[in-house]
Amino acid sequence: MTTASLITALSTDELVGILDHDERLFLLDVREPDEVAEWAIPGVVNIPLGELPQRLDDVPRDARVVVICAKGARAQRGAEILASDERASEVLVGGMGSWASTYDRVEGDFAGATVIQLRRRGKGCLSYVIGAGSNAIAIDPSRDIEQYQRVATQHGWNITHVLDTHLHADHISGARDLARATGAALLLSPSDPFDFEFEPLVDGRYIPLTDDVGLTVSAVSVPGHTEGSTMYQLGEVCVFTGDTLFLESVGRPDLADQAAEFAENLYRSLHERILPLADETLVFPAHYGTVVDVVAGSLVTRTLGELRRNLPALALSQDDFVAWAVANVKDRPPNYQRIVRINAGIEVADETAAEMEAGPNRCAIAS
Repeated sequence: MTTASLITALSTDELVGILDHDERLFLLDVREPDEVAEWAIPGVVNIPLGELPQRLDDVPRDARVVVICAKGARAQRGAEILASDERASEVLVGGMGSWASTYDRVEGDFAGATVIQLRRRGKGCLSYVIGAGSNAIAIDPSRDIEQYQRVATQHGWNITHVLDTHLHADHISGARDLARATGAALLLSPSDPFDFEFEPLVDGRYIPLTDDVGLTVSAVSVPGHTEGSTMYQLGEVCVFTGDTLFLESVGRPDLADQAAEFAENLYRSLHERILPLADETLVFPAHYGTVVDVVAGSLVTRTLGELRRNLPALALSQDDFVAWAVANVKDRPPNYQRIVRINAGIEVADETAAEMEAGPNRCAIAS
């Protein structure tokens, strides 16, 4: 068998399809340790390329080996080293750069509507298409707007409204582009500094999908993560919390350089607008961190009652919460100031946009 015949290519979309199902899968990341510590696919084994020839015994012979690097070149060299020892492997095409824009989706039916959760696996970004009848609403779309258009087409929906929960700092929003492409109304909070035309949200605004089903803007301002952080409710069943409340923590208050003030706002938003909801309410956030298990076919969501019991920050007094929040914010998102300017309409995204937003999301307080 030739060396070339032992090396095959695997797309990031194909990897998503096997990630949770193939027990033989062995993810070999040949980047340097600091690169892997910064951002990696969960479950990888890091053997730097320079060490691989001496550590071949660390790679199981009976495994399905996928070799990963930043963009693909080092992974190809790693696969060639494995092949020289008569080991088959697959090279992840585009590496972590492609992983950043790889999605899967899960759907569920709630309150008369279908909620489709799109998971941007490499970024930990969650966005939503909520549809009923012939209409749909998109919440927090990423810049890959064809993902949302494809969902709508497959379900026979017309996207009528596009919403962001807040001015994003970790990734480039696709809200404006999706609204333009579909003719949908773009609804945003006037409390965040957007410098382009949009329809300002008002508290209590009801956005109908059918005569009986719709989305309610339940708080135009749940400030804390950003000044204009907004949440939406689907009936009495679901709340889309953006970056105010996650499944593993709460939103960080320091991205506007006013950590203590924003932490106080965040505490009030949590305790006055979200925590009074029923325990059975399902929380759908805009991101998830590495400690959250993401499994094909299962929605990333928890009931508010579960979060009440499992997140210690929700039980703190206001003074203790502010002290905890300010003390635990670290490592702001890469390029966050430029991303904010782009999302606010102050700066135009260029061909470096994909690379600029690469890396993990850092929108939660480390807990």
